[in-house]
Amino acid sequence: MTRTFLAFFLLIIFSFLSCENNSETTSTTTPTTTTVDTFAIEKKVMAEKVKAEFLHAWTGYKKFAWGYDSLKPLSKKGANWYAHSMVMTPIDAFDTMVLMDLDKEAEECKKLIFEKLSFEHDMEVQVFEIVIRLLGGLISAYQLDGDKRFLDLATQLGDKLLPAFNSPTGIPYRMVNLKTGKTSDYLNNPAEVGTLQLEFAMLSKLTGNPIYKEKADAAMKYLFDKRSSKTDLVGMVIDVNKGTWYNKDSHISGMIDSYYEYLLKMGILFEDEEYTNMYNTSIAAVNKYCLDKTENGWWYSHVNMDTGERVRTQFGALDAFMPAMLALGGDLETAEKVQESCYKLWTDHGIEPEQYDYSTGEILNGFYVLRPENIESAAYLYHHTGDKKYFEMGKTMFESIIKHCKTDEAYAEIKDVRTMEKQDDMQSFFLAETMKYAYLLFSDQKKLDFKNTIFNTEAHPMQKTW
Repeated sequence: MTRTFLAFFLLIIFSFLSCENNSETTSTTTPTTTTVDTFAIEKKVMAEKVKAEFLHAWTGYKKFAWGYDSLKPLSKKGANWYAHSMVMTPIDAFDTMVLMDLDKEAEECKKLIFEKLSFEHDMEVQVFEIVIRLLGGLISAYQLDGDKRFLDLATQLGDKLLPAFNSPTGIPYRMVNLKTGKTSDYLNNPAEVGTLQLEFAMLSKLTGNPIYKEKADAAMKYLFDKRSSKTDLVGMVIDVNKGTWYNKDSHISGMIDSYYEYLLKMGILFEDEEYTNMYNTSIAAVNKYCLDKTENGWWYSHVNMDTGERVRTQFGALDAFMPAMLALGGDLETAEKVQESCYKLWTDHGIEPEQYDYSTGEILNGFYVLRPENIESAAYLYHHTGDKKYFEMGKTMFESIIKHCKTDEAYAEIKDVRTMEKQDDMQSFFLAETMKYAYLLFSDQKKLDFKNTIFNTEAHPMQKTW
């Protein structure tokens, strides 16, 4: 809805109230003055707009990619990650539908999942992506919907993934065959090692089987113990078999990012003091060595894990999760400063580029793959501060996604923000994360108790029900 239409909408409301008051002037009592909460109206308008755009993207998926993992919105066909579909988009989208009260769509989505999803295929999958999208999605679906079949599928999947942890160090291999349990890829990274714990711990809580949490906890604690004794930082790539660092680049971007996120969230959701202490140690090190307070904003750089020496002034779209995590962890001052930089990165280019050198202003990688992190941080900061400027940030970003990424049938990624040329992909996280965080920012949803809910890194709500 444009600002012009919104103004017209408000004018109608004011006119109606004026006529209503005038009709009561013959009364012997003084007419009551009615105050219209224009911000509440704007929030409702934006929430409905997100729902409409979600339905536009979902309808495109239904029309051209039903049963596939994802939609290719330009060529208008479905695509799978592996030899067989894992029904990624429906599983990722289901809890967003529930939160939006899209009951019809949720029911058809649920039916498809139970009809098509199987883990009996002889194929190798990436543990991390399957955990955050599918295992997290199934657990969230079970908690929101109550159908035990979701939990049964989650348990089957958890069992299929357990062989990945059978390494000399207990750190999981990156890949595992769902049918045979055969593993591969011994070079893993902190994000893929340290972003399994919420989902595996939830599975243990819901099934009563401690094995899932025990395996994931052991991997996380081993990784934390491998941090630098000089700086408390972790590197980017670790050898699963030897427990030695293969790449010592340290940062908050992809391959490390959600490792820090899960240290914090495990501590909060499970009231685990050990995880909280690990997070406090880690975030202090990150802010000491990686946080770079420059004249054009607060950013996080890349440093050497052993020396803390800055090696690159590189920041990107994935790094924009940081204000959300900092706000959740209680550091609002740093969160707000970094979010100013993240928002500037977005507005300076129309949409944020994937990678950016903040010291030179050079775009290092111009694509935008419908990522949620910048809107996610605006939503967290609005929730924790109540400051309307974060609502406005989210509104600006969401409307620019509509402007540049919307197609006649769904949404498409941007090949380069310098040209805004579209490319033929719409990953499942667009419906799981980007749309959900926009909706949570604009709406007053009642289904989740935020005091007892933590979102996994794919934005699937994990609820403390114990």
